[in-house]
Amino acid sequence: MSFERSRRDFLVQSSALVALSSASLIRPSWAQSVPIAETTFGRVRGTEKEGIKAFKGIPYGASTAGQNRFMPPRDPAKWTGVRDALDYAARAPQAQPRAASAGDAQGATPGQMESEDCLSLNVWTPALDGGKRPVIMWCHGGGFNQGSGAAPVNDGTRLALRGDIVSVTTNHRLNVLGYTYLGEALGHAFEASGSVGMQDLVQALRWIKNNIAQFGGDPGNVTIIGQSGGGSKVSTLLTMPDAKGLYHRAVVMSGSALQLVERDNAARATRELFAQLGLTKPTIADLQSLPVEKLMAAYFAVQPKLRAANIGRSFDPTVDGKVVTQHPFTPTASLVAPDVPVIFSHTSGEATFRADERLFKLDEAGMRGELEASLHDKADSLIALYRKLYPGSTPSDLYFRIASDNRFGAAAMKAADRRAALDRGPAYLYYWTWESPLDGGKYRAEHTIDIAFVYDNVKASRLSADAPDAQALADKVSEAFIAFFRTGNPNTPKSKLPNWPKFDAKNRPTMVFNSTPKLENDPIREQRLAMWGAMGLTT
Repeated sequence: MSFERSRRDFLVQSSALVALSSASLIRPSWAQSVPIAETTFGRVRGTEKEGIKAFKGIPYGASTAGQNRFMPPRDPAKWTGVRDALDYAARAPQAQPRAASAGDAQGATPGQMESEDCLSLNVWTPALDGGKRPVIMWCHGGGFNQGSGAAPVNDGTRLALRGDIVSVTTNHRLNVLGYTYLGEALGHAFEASGSVGMQDLVQALRWIKNNIAQFGGDPGNVTIIGQSGGGSKVSTLLTMPDAKGLYHRAVVMSGSALQLVERDNAARATRELFAQLGLTKPTIADLQSLPVEKLMAAYFAVQPKLRAANIGRSFDPTVDGKVVTQHPFTPTASLVAPDVPVIFSHTSGEATFRADERLFKLDEAGMRGELEASLHDKADSLIALYRKLYPGSTPSDLYFRIASDNRFGAAAMKAADRRAALDRGPAYLYYWTWESPLDGGKYRAEHTIDIAFVYDNVKASRLSADAPDAQALADKVSEAFIAFFRTGNPNTPKSKLPNWPKFDAKNRPTMVFNSTPKLENDPIREQRLAMWGAMGLTT
């Protein structure tokens, strides 16, 4: 053997030893056990913690940049060898253009990666053994304009340990990149462009159908679940024929989207966008060649103009009659997947979420001013009712209760009503009233509070991490959801909950989640009827 060959072999072996040593120091969770799974596009290498295998940043679609912008999702290119799936991938573009070192009000942190190459998902599984475990696909919140599938409360480790569940979280296109309606400007071929972000989620469901068995999951038992904007995405999937059969249960948490965007409003928003960009009659090639920073800057610039014009929602999914067939629950619940069991929910303190500090210190005039801005001539009667029902409440208390029922509660109760009216798959409803002790109870039963309990991740949430009774409630809640993921029915002796019957319009049975959960029929009847009347939802 030559000196050079011996030296080369020594250097290779030394490098391998250094790399192995570094791996054991830096990544102790997977150094001794490196799970590898097969997908239809190539093999992926994950990590292991407490026996649960995690694979992060798996591509389920190609980059949406360039010629793929505003187009339906496409499969990713296949790869050879084993691809690392060790860390979360880039989230969809969503922050206002900013310096690389700066954070922003949209929730981006310094240095956080955003990219049009964002179609990725994350999987947690108990075993790669071909077992047919229930699968859940989480649709993240943040409306249709921000967020990602990387939130700590959605880590699937504890659900896998407790319930033998396979969890998936997703990233997909958002805002102007996911929901710009081009049908009016570019013709019939682009009629479905106003929902490509939702088409991404259908693509993710197809990936689950074709691949999840390799991760120990059952493609014949998939639950779509989401909160806030994620609940609106689940609502939208319920009216998309292309998604039918790819999921078998659904959970809509504080995000029941009764209506989406009509073509006229979507087209007007697109015209405003083009004007901001200085474009008169752009081609698809023109739009696809724009720097993403310029497109995002224009999107943020037109938002206040659209709000001022009072044209309603924009850059959300457009009802095109084909890909998105109708509004999810208006005038009735969609008949696309009527047999799928669905859980609906709302909380008693939704409106404290990200609330401006001044809203916690309102006086009477301030409270009335805030409510009149959204409820107009209905504000006085609602204030009088809520003051009667909640005597001793401060102006801020009344504001948060009314705003919570107005923004989320009324829609959740109406969606359950209309879904149950189909008389097909069961609907279930819960009302979350357990309040966080954080900052002296300031945030009440805040929007998002229940996610950590469903995922059995109460220690990962600022709202429940230090609450002495949180884990006991999570034991009940997570077991009920695991039963639902498994069978479509949340009732199980493991939850130690009262019997939770399916929802019906006559009795309106509702599980009220507090430290001692209880089943009540129509627990906030007066508030519901008053709010529906104020919103024109009486039928």
